[in-house]
Amino acid sequence: MTKTRMPVLGFDVYGTLINPFSIEEHLRPVFGDRAKEASELWRTKQIEFMFRRALMQKYQDFNVCTAQALTYVSAQLAAPLSEHDHRTLLEQYLRLPAYPDTLGGLQMLQDRNFELVAFSNGTAEAVGGLLQRAGIAQCFSGIVSVDELRTFKPNPIVYEHLVTYARVPRESVWLISSNTFDVIGATACGLRAAWVQRDSTRVFDPWEFSPDIVVRNLQELAEQLRPLET
Repeated sequence: MTKTRMPVLGFDVYGTLINPFSIEEHLRPVFGDRAKEASELWRTKQIEFMFRRALMQKYQDFNVCTAQALTYVSAQLAAPLSEHDHRTLLEQYLRLPAYPDTLGGLQMLQDRNFELVAFSNGTAEAVGGLLQRAGIAQCFSGIVSVDELRTFKPNPIVYEHLVTYARVPRESVWLISSNTFDVIGATACGLRAAWVQRDSTRVFDPWEFSPDIVVRNLQELAEQLRPLET
């Protein structure tokens, strides 16, 4: 007799649930008409710094990488930040809003009895506060942070950590992420993955690993995901 099992869904946070580019409005007083460029560069350098620290095994947490990336942006764009401005912008980064589709999509998945877990490069404390302020913390059964391992995605041990936390067979664990490096990291470790293509102009990295499904938002994800047959 065929039975169905609901997968555990591990959600990336920054860029998937929460919009990091909304920081642009807070950058405008300092960076002016280069605020959009500043927000994109900040995100790029934040990710780069995490990758480099993981490879070098010189771990500092996500908050440190974020702060150092902002210092870089200020210098690169020749827009000096006072200590007060620097601190204020980092505080705003802890209050980023969710994408408009996030809450509705998560609620649809909850209604279908999927287990939802936040799975992030951020610290558990920062992610917990971020989800709470965004009004979506109640959708998750827990937070899995790389900080517990002192490394970053896409290190394979991070995805193994998610599987261990989920306490279900590997094939029952899905990663949900808008970051292609994250999707590749998960599928390389044998997890299933959905790529949330929030930018329609962006293409997936042409590697030998690819997502199981591609969606434009979390409501599409809820419509496409199905229980596993066992």
